[in-house]
Amino acid sequence: MPQPSRTATGRTAGRIGLIAASVMVGTAAIAVVGAAGFTALVARRIVTPPRRRDADIRILAVDRDPDEGEPERITVSATPDTVLAGRYGLWFDDDRGYARMGEVLECDGARVTRELLSVDSGVLVPGLRGRISGWFHRHPRELGLPVEEVLVETEGGPAPAWLVPAEEGTDRWVVQVHGRAAARGEAIRAVPVFRDAGYSSLIISYRNDPEAPPSPDGRYGLGDTEWRDVEAAVELAVERGATEIVLMGWSMGGATVLQAAMRMAPQRQELLRGVVLESPVVDWYTTLEFQAATLRVPRAMRLGALSAISSPWGAPFTGQRSPIDLRAMDLVTRHLELVLPTLILHSDDDGFVPSTASRALAEARPDIVRLEAFDTARHVKLWNYDRERWEGALRRWLSERDAIARTAQSGRR
Repeated sequence: MPQPSRTATGRTAGRIGLIAASVMVGTAAIAVVGAAGFTALVARRIVTPPRRRDADIRILAVDRDPDEGEPERITVSATPDTVLAGRYGLWFDDDRGYARMGEVLECDGARVTRELLSVDSGVLVPGLRGRISGWFHRHPRELGLPVEEVLVETEGGPAPAWLVPAEEGTDRWVVQVHGRAAARGEAIRAVPVFRDAGYSSLIISYRNDPEAPPSPDGRYGLGDTEWRDVEAAVELAVERGATEIVLMGWSMGGATVLQAAMRMAPQRQELLRGVVLESPVVDWYTTLEFQAATLRVPRAMRLGALSAISSPWGAPFTGQRSPIDLRAMDLVTRHLELVLPTLILHSDDDGFVPSTASRALAEARPDIVRLEAFDTARHVKLWNYDRERWEGALRRWLSERDAIARTAQSGRR
């Protein structure tokens, strides 16, 4: 059999080499494009209001006809949230149903059985999926208190709010701001403590909530734009007679009220008496890095996503009208600019917003920042986990504010 010439063999080898190189380049290009696409997806998800919440637990059994003297029961899949002590809400059937759960009765590591306190809406049956909630109450009227439906005139249009007036006429108000992908009901838990301390509670909605006007781009500003709706709520409180105002924010609402406290008009800042933060975002870099690492997003993609939402070049990928200045929203770095007494309630086992930035802020400003640190309570579930401690911490802080105010008034006389 004749053998191929060296020249032919070289040409064949060259073609194979070119094909191999082309394949390698093509594969690398696909990888780069894929990584870029995934980075853009992560960035877009951060700033886009979700249409639905993840239902991460399974309803395994429901016993609504127990033996005499026994509580009604519900058994769900065990997760870090469902095994917590305390009382919680349960959204189920794509949030069409809502129930309330009490203490843990049994837990074997895979299944947890709890008291079933009530089924407020929907048909609760095994086989459905659901999600646990720290809300517990869905409307202030469930507290047996008078409630007024009001509208806050924001720059995007009227946004619904609940006003729970103090028992007696007062000029002291608290403006409550819920977190990302939540709603007004998240803040109801704080109403009784503030009311006992003589505060009227204004619980607001804000841009991009399902019930409030959207922002022009339909994207979250992570507090960088939402603070203007808080300022509008303060305006309403002033129109209704408020002269002393506390701001309270939950999760992303914490970042929002911190921005409001630092950026609203000076004549309104003068009315602010303090800030209360529950499981707050104090520094978005810390929070978003933690969340991305939890989801095992590669570090390069995490940094790329953060750059996309904070830079003008990212707008085509995220849909934002303007970038978010994440560095300006880092209150640990800007701790010297914080001037209001601040109470932080945060769990070291938060699981969603790490407490590291809250701790760092408390260490940087021990003169005005108090941290009430929990260790097992999970994200925005501190009240549920240990209601007595949570309410006691808030009550003491408000009492101290009153004592300081009385001392200041005596000194001016």
